[in-house]
Amino acid sequence: MSIWFYLFWIVLCISIFLIIKIWIMREEFKNIEESLSNIINTDTNNLITVSSNDKELKRLATDLNKSLKELRKLELEYKNGNKELKSSITNISHDLRTPLTAIRGYLDLMDNSNLDSKQIKYLEIIDSKVKDLTSLTEQLFDFSRGLDIKETMEKENICINNVLEETLVSFYGVFMSHNITPNIDICAEKVFRLLNGNIVKRIFENIISNAIKYSESCFKVKMYCDGTIEFSNKTTMIDSTSLEKMFDRYYTVQSAKKSTGIGLSIAKQLVDLSGGTIEAQYNKNILKIRIVFEKDLNVIRNRN
Repeated sequence: MSIWFYLFWIVLCISIFLIIKIWIMREEFKNIEESLSNIINTDTNNLITVSSNDKELKRLATDLNKSLKELRKLELEYKNGNKELKSSITNISHDLRTPLTAIRGYLDLMDNSNLDSKQIKYLEIIDSKVKDLTSLTEQLFDFSRGLDIKETMEKENICINNVLEETLVSFYGVFMSHNITPNIDICAEKVFRLLNGNIVKRIFENIISNAIKYSESCFKVKMYCDGTIEFSNKTTMIDSTSLEKMFDRYYTVQSAKKSTGIGLSIAKQLVDLSGGTIEAQYNKNILKIRIVFEKDLNVIRNRN
């Protein structure tokens, strides 16, 4: 036999070996990819394993496992830090409530005293500032509860019209005290969505409260049949910068007399968790907050 015959079989064997080797490596890479995806997307402490004896594959698995351990460490630190932040905010809000309640009590006692006009004026200013601080304290506490709201979000098929109407009715006294006659236009067709009713109510409450506090005249609510709700009010406190940052967690819009709280950032967080969208527009001194709750195709509309 010629040397070419032996060379042919040698090359053939090497080719078969390499093909098998490549196939095994592809399968290992596929397994690594699936394992990595499963580990990242689930709460598990599993690590990536390989059955091949290939040194490079084992080195790759080792490096990935090191990165996963570091990622888990960072995630744990983040969760612990988030819990500590929530606990700190809650404790601060509780600590502020006690002295604020005491101050309000003394202010009420002073109302019955014989005060001159200047003292009464100063007293009214103090009372107004205490009310503002009390409101911000309540928002701070509400924000701390919103940090882990995802854990308690149970959804059901709710009628958004009814939730909006009930929320607006609950603000009747506040509207009257601020001399606001709201312009309300809610579609006759019932709009159902798979949402948490309490969360939706809190969203509406935060937006309405914010509008009442900083509205300079009109307040309008309009709901469409597609699940879009628009809240609008007149204000001169907004500019292009504040509009872009309006929903930021720690951003406040300030003027000489007022500063907005964190109600809108809470509303955005809750809308995002509910799978909706929220946006702000400002034109000719009219601030418009638009919320859209998209229809879930899996929800069957109940007209009864």
